[in-house]
Amino acid sequence: NLFKDLIGQDIAVALLEAALAKNRIAPAYLFAGPEGVGRSLAARRFLEGLITGGSSHLRVRNRLEKLNHPDLIWVEPTYLHQGKIISKALAKSEDIIKRSPPKIRLEQIREIQTLFTKEPIESQLAMVVIEDVDEINEAASNALLKTLEEPRNGLLILISKRPERLLPTIRSRCQTIPFSSLRIDTLKKVLSQIELDQNNNFSLDINHPELLKLSHGSPGALIENLRTWKELPEKILINLKNLPKSPLDALTLAKDITNDLDIEQQIWLINWLQQHIWRKSLNSKIIKDLETLRFHLTSYVQPRLAWEVTLLKIAKD
Repeated sequence: NLFKDLIGQDIAVALLEAALAKNRIAPAYLFAGPEGVGRSLAARRFLEGLITGGSSHLRVRNRLEKLNHPDLIWVEPTYLHQGKIISKALAKSEDIIKRSPPKIRLEQIREIQTLFTKEPIESQLAMVVIEDVDEINEAASNALLKTLEEPRNGLLILISKRPERLLPTIRSRCQTIPFSSLRIDTLKKVLSQIELDQNNNFSLDINHPELLKLSHGSPGALIENLRTWKELPEKILINLKNLPKSPLDALTLAKDITNDLDIEQQIWLINWLQQHIWRKSLNSKIIKDLETLRFHLTSYVQPRLAWEVTLLKIAKD
């Protein structure tokens, strides 16, 4: 079975299997749902079925896994560093300091447009997958809409956790394939099948309430949340659990956070802190203050200043 390792997504599997069986492939799909529940895996299996006529094929699967198929472009949000676009993997491997969240950029959409002007080499269609498409900037969004409007010899799969952030005209031109959060029993089943590489020195403890909430029933998200949690300095976590009570404590914590964490870790920390505070005290005011802080960090306000203002407000209250 082509989709046998896609657990807990019966509706998505049924829709994709029907499309392959009837050979009725839409020009564009929107794989919508939370992170880490199998959207990317479903995209790879769907493309495998498209290439092979609906059957499993190990060689094709390996090529798709390695992203070395000549008719495939797999796009993900990127960083702009010293005038150059770099991937998340490269930024992490070279320890590049990330001052702003990654984005899908106009140059990446133009690469897609170029692919769609060419005849496929091995497949019946040129294939494009855009991960985290909701992290797209305005210029790229307009170019993507134009790509969807124009006839082409290609298949476009958009993967989104927040489809409401996309232009309505983009959503209307895609067939939506819904993906859902997993129930706790299904989550445990998936996690039991996942073998982490031996460099990881932590166990998959799904009893951590904040991390479980943050993961929204997603095994992939839970694994990433556990990794992020383990990477954070213990001193920062201890101080955040107790929250600053004085202006000096607030300013010191703001300094530690912005000196030791990149912008993505800071935004993750806000998500975790909101869950922690709600579980401990149901303090909606602090949660709203943190939401404002998130908005400022994603709007390119100077991070240390944003944290100082928020933590001083919390200490005062």
